Amino acid sequence: MTQKFIKPHCPWTNGKVERLNRTLAAEWAYARVYASNTDRAIALPTWLNYYNLDRAHLGIDGTTPIDRINNGRGQYI
Repeated sequence: MTQKFIKPHCPWTNGKVERLNRTLAAEWAYARVYASNTDRAIALPTWLNYYNLDRAHLGIDGTTPIDRINNGRGQYI
C-alpha cells in the first residue's frame, strides 16, 4: 500500500473516503446524542463491527464487507 495525496480542496477526487466520512457522521458520530466525546469514541469500535460484519452495503450487492473478503467469516480468500 502506498499513501497518495489528493489535490487540496478537491474532495470529489477522493470519493470513497468522503462517502465513508459521510456515513460515519450520519450513522455513528451524530446518530444520537453522546454525553461526551469520550463516550462517542467508546462507541466507535461497536459501530465499526456492525459496519463491517452486519451492515449490508448496496455498493457490494447487499453483502457485508466481511462476506465480500472471506468465505463464510472463517476462511479468507
